Amino acid sequence: MSAPREQGWLARFDDANALLLAVRELRALGYTQLEAYAPYPVEGLAEALGPVRNRIPLLVLLGGLFGGFGTLWLEWYASVVDYPIDVGGRPDASWPAFVPAALEMTILFAALFGIAGMLFANGLPRLNHPLFGVPRFDAASRDGFFVWLRADDPRFDVHQSHADLARLAPLAIDEVGP
Repeated sequence: MSAPREQGWLARFDDANALLLAVRELRALGYTQLEAYAPYPVEGLAEALGPVRNRIPLLVLLGGLFGGFGTLWLEWYASVVDYPIDVGGRPDASWPAFVPAALEMTILFAALFGIAGMLFANGLPRLNHPLFGVPRFDAASRDGFFVWLRADDPRFDVHQSHADLARLAPLAIDEVGP
């Protein structure tokens, strides 16, 4: 059983270059579940952290398909099966009349699925984050450079991970608890 995601080690570094070097070293050691925090964007940090799997585009596509085809089916069912009405001699399943509403619902459902996926991927709504319990972390928005080695990393071991972080000469290492 893997450790909860909310646990691990938080190391503080004195500048952006030290943070970037630490992330690269940890990635070279095989750690994959890293998060970095800095008061301003650090060039190269996103690449050093490695690729992030993003399933939101797929979710948006599925939402759009669901909205569009669901609306087309609903309009067809209402016009052909449930309540057929002869309007101007047109056939019951007059698809050109169905397109505008289906297009609008495609866009609406794609946007709603995208927003819901983004909120879920970001872990929102969340009232408290475990990093807020670390006293030194309040400096992350002012002058602190932090790397969080999460406990759900496959290579994580409490003692070995602490030693790996200590070799990088951080200013401080704090335990992150649930």
